[in-house]
Amino acid sequence: MVRVLHMIGSLELGGSQSMIMNIYRKIDREKLQFDFIVDHPDRMYFADEIHKLGGKIFIMPTFVGSNVLEIRKKWKKFFLDHQEYKILHSHVRSYASLYLPIAKKFGITTIIHSHSTSNGRGATALIKNILQIPLRFQADYFMACSKCAGQWLFGKRIVRQKNFFIIRNAIDLEQFAYNEDVRIKTRKELGIEKEFVLGFLGRVTAPKNPWFVLDVFNEIKQRKKNVKLLFVGDGELLQEIKESAKDKGLAKDIIFTGTKGNTFELYAAMDAYCFPSLWEGLGISLIEAQASGVYCICSENIPDEAIVTDFVEKVKLDKGAAIWARKILQHQKYNRKCTSDLIRKAGYDIRENARWIQKFYLKIGKSI
Repeated sequence: MVRVLHMIGSLELGGSQSMIMNIYRKIDREKLQFDFIVDHPDRMYFADEIHKLGGKIFIMPTFVGSNVLEIRKKWKKFFLDHQEYKILHSHVRSYASLYLPIAKKFGITTIIHSHSTSNGRGATALIKNILQIPLRFQADYFMACSKCAGQWLFGKRIVRQKNFFIIRNAIDLEQFAYNEDVRIKTRKELGIEKEFVLGFLGRVTAPKNPWFVLDVFNEIKQRKKNVKLLFVGDGELLQEIKESAKDKGLAKDIIFTGTKGNTFELYAAMDAYCFPSLWEGLGISLIEAQASGVYCICSENIPDEAIVTDFVEKVKLDKGAAIWARKILQHQKYNRKCTSDLIRKAGYDIRENARWIQKFYLKIGKSI
């Protein structure tokens, strides 16, 4: 058996974590296993499932900038104690340059994976940008969720090389396919009757631009009665968003669900999906929403690879919330379609992706 060690940072319900878990559920776990290193043990949404699937979880200290020597010492000791690992797949980029060289000294094949197109702004982002520079010279293989995510982290030269691969953030198409019975059941459970439902799903953090979602919903409410906002997710800004919703007089018409695992049911309950991110490596939730057949409106910051159906409308954020609201209401009588074939052809079928990456890992594992 080949065991792949994933450095993932946290096991919260996020886009990169969901991508890995989607693959993990579909691989042949008698031939291939996933283990995980995390440095944020307070965010462990997937921990129980990983243990049930046969995976192990290891804890490392959180990198804070001043503990470089401690980080290097801990990683060296880990590889001394766990020489069974031949593949390290890092989904953390900010300080991977500290531990990738250590892994290589132990004869481990290294993979660095880009899931984003920005570190944001400010001093912390600048430090991360600097730390990332050596990565393109340290890894054996390079992966990204989209071409632009690859170019951002590795540069155009790496993206043209044979050791660079785009790994689509694929999903279970059968699970996310629209089902009218699921829609009726979910809306009933949420207390939704005939209301028009705008949906948002994602981590409640600055890159996801949750304030703009509130602004769009506020504009919709001024134009239409009987509307609800289904706000799915958790994160550092959730309380701030709740307070803002209360101040705007919107709270009574917003359903805050927190983090949910049954996202396919929630997409079915929506009538439109709002995705105004400031930046995205890809945007797995947009793929999920399209699989459910719901009309989607997204910002100009979403990579073109994430738009695989004809019912996604890309609108610039500087057009303002009022324009977004009008666009959404123009599609309130939209008839949902089956989109599985379109999404499969675009490369987002998890079964096909899992087969490819299993073959990739096993080939590396057996050659070492």
